[in-house]
Amino acid sequence: MVQVLESTKLARVGLIGNPNTGKSTIFNRLTGLRQRIANYPGITVEERIGTTHIGKKSLQVVDLPGAYSLSASTLDERAVLDALTARGGREPLDLLVCVLDATNLERNLFLALQIADFGLPMILVLNQWDVLRRRNQEYDLEKLKEILGIPVLPVSARSGEGMKGLETEISKVLEKPCYLAPTAWSREINTGLEDLIGLAPGLSRGEALRLIFDGGSLVADRWSERKGEIQQRVGRIHSEIAAGGMNPGPAEALIQYKRIGSLLEGVIDSDTSAFSRSSETIDRILLHRVWGLGIFVAVMWVVFQSVYSWASPMMDGLEWLTGALQEGIRPVLSGLPVLESLVVDGIIAGVGGVIVFVPQIFVLFLFIALLEDTGYMARAAFLMDKALGWCGLNGKSFVPLLSSYACAIPGIMAARTLEDKRSRVTTILMAPFMSCSARLPVYVLFIGAFVEPAYGAMVAGWTLFLLHFVGLAVAAFLAWISQRLFSSKTITPFVLEMPQYKVPQLRNIFIRVWGSGREFIVRAGTVIFAFSILIWALLYFPHSESVSEAVEDDMVRELVVTEGLNQVEAMALLKESGTPAAIEFENRLQASYREDSYLGRFGHFVQPVFAPAGFDWKLTVGVLSSFPARELVISTLGIIYQLGPDVDAESQSLRNRIVNEKWPSGSRVGQSVYTMPVVLAVLVFFALCLQCGATVAIIAKELNGWIALGSFVGMTVLAWVAAVAVYQIGTLISGTL
Repeated sequence: MVQVLESTKLARVGLIGNPNTGKSTIFNRLTGLRQRIANYPGITVEERIGTTHIGKKSLQVVDLPGAYSLSASTLDERAVLDALTARGGREPLDLLVCVLDATNLERNLFLALQIADFGLPMILVLNQWDVLRRRNQEYDLEKLKEILGIPVLPVSARSGEGMKGLETEISKVLEKPCYLAPTAWSREINTGLEDLIGLAPGLSRGEALRLIFDGGSLVADRWSERKGEIQQRVGRIHSEIAAGGMNPGPAEALIQYKRIGSLLEGVIDSDTSAFSRSSETIDRILLHRVWGLGIFVAVMWVVFQSVYSWASPMMDGLEWLTGALQEGIRPVLSGLPVLESLVVDGIIAGVGGVIVFVPQIFVLFLFIALLEDTGYMARAAFLMDKALGWCGLNGKSFVPLLSSYACAIPGIMAARTLEDKRSRVTTILMAPFMSCSARLPVYVLFIGAFVEPAYGAMVAGWTLFLLHFVGLAVAAFLAWISQRLFSSKTITPFVLEMPQYKVPQLRNIFIRVWGSGREFIVRAGTVIFAFSILIWALLYFPHSESVSEAVEDDMVRELVVTEGLNQVEAMALLKESGTPAAIEFENRLQASYREDSYLGRFGHFVQPVFAPAGFDWKLTVGVLSSFPARELVISTLGIIYQLGPDVDAESQSLRNRIVNEKWPSGSRVGQSVYTMPVVLAVLVFFALCLQCGATVAIIAKELNGWIALGSFVGMTVLAWVAAVAVYQIGTLISGTL
């Protein structure tokens, strides 16, 4: 039976181990769908927490990030160290299940020995036991258990072999804890440990060892008021270790691996000559400089198409469902105009704006899970490392950036696979620059209305193609500048472990895809929904009755003059549902409401800011209203130009209106608003601007709110500068031709 430490507190079991040991598979086996994501203050690395039942008792299982050591030089390692010491808002762990790759026992034991110094009960799990059998290797498990003094269990997480035994052993060790004996250190190291623990109250033995052995450890930051004293004392300890005849740099590794060698003596049968190294044979093809790149391009094309095209039917279906729901609710609330607009244009539209991204997220994470489970993701990162290295990224950034061409949201979420903090932040900030599918309607509208009629279909096609690389070129250049100005001069090598090729397990893939989709809906969705309601309010209010009266009076006068009707007949015609006059009246009314709204007024106010880019107030309002989602500019322009909100990028009526739009006053009165320099400025602005509330929300979630705000402001300013430059230079050139 599992011992519950308190009546209201579940026992907490931490799963810890190197990357690619199958730790997450064991976690999924234990918890199934009973999982949630845990975030802790000051760190963006997430830990999964699930519940499991053993007998009649329940306990929490914590899936800690994979780590090769406890140096705390990366966010993953720091998260593991915080979990071991119950810092950063975490509750203490009652038991550690250390998952080792049975085929790499010597290397994996290094982390287990480091953990031993934290004094937590421990179980060793040797995963991939089935692979070990296929290699005809044998371990003397009884001898290993006797030497280590803790349970050692053979498990095959993929097939479920040994999982029942693991659950039983967890129950036993929670009732009667057993510990892996810490390493016996030299006199100099032990003396230094005592001095450090006395110098910094609350410092554990395990943390003190990290200060001694890991120069880049973040542990010292926790005692910032004594950081200088700690560093001085660590320096003296290093001098004492060196005086004792050992280099303090590799001291821990030398001591630990010497101990590992003695622990495993007589335990491992190392005869592997009969084993066929199939992974190496496959790698000769997949990592080939010609064939490997060809296969890589094909695989990435499939991933890109899956997110860009294959998710479209599901997204179209969700959009149709949203529209049908709006049309179904609208008549029910027709007598309550404010409530009708809030529910239909605010709540339903806001929810629809959230769920429409879910198919792309599900499809993307399905392919990412497949690529990772098969072992190909590491090979793809290796192939792309050199291509991205010049701007400070590594090969793992490629898939998130490629995915962002469909939608930045799943691309940003895919960046969680990056261990290096700087690469992850840079990749996330580059993702919105990729020309996502939401920009396509804007491109199609303006290219179809201006470029194709003037220069032909071929030039129009090339314009559309090249626009997809404007953001990529700018983002890569900014990343290169950032690397040159802010990165450490010390080059950090790109270390990548090539996992074995495996057949993906559908259970794990389903759990991962489901968790990613659910997390987006629950977390990012709430922010997006709130943002949608705010934009609705800015576009709806003040909704003055005087606006309706003014539009009504204008149309009545027009009907009296053009149709020869009296005022009563004209008024009745406006009220008759479905007549051309009534439709025209509704379109004009919505356009006037939009212009008089708080956002419309703000558009008039800021129009002088966009005037250097050639934008009039109507285009400015369209741009401002599109910040929740870029494609909203199409429906906004449709309303402003009195065509209704149902126009799309292919609408000939909308194209004709913008082509024929003239300046009503000022120095350019009577001239076309949309000259070719203006059109190019609009296209460049949309290619570079972060007009997506959902993307801002997901950046805030993945990094923090200040970085998200900085990204939004920075990309907006950059887009404005680029649009102004394109318009001014284009106008200058066109004036000299």
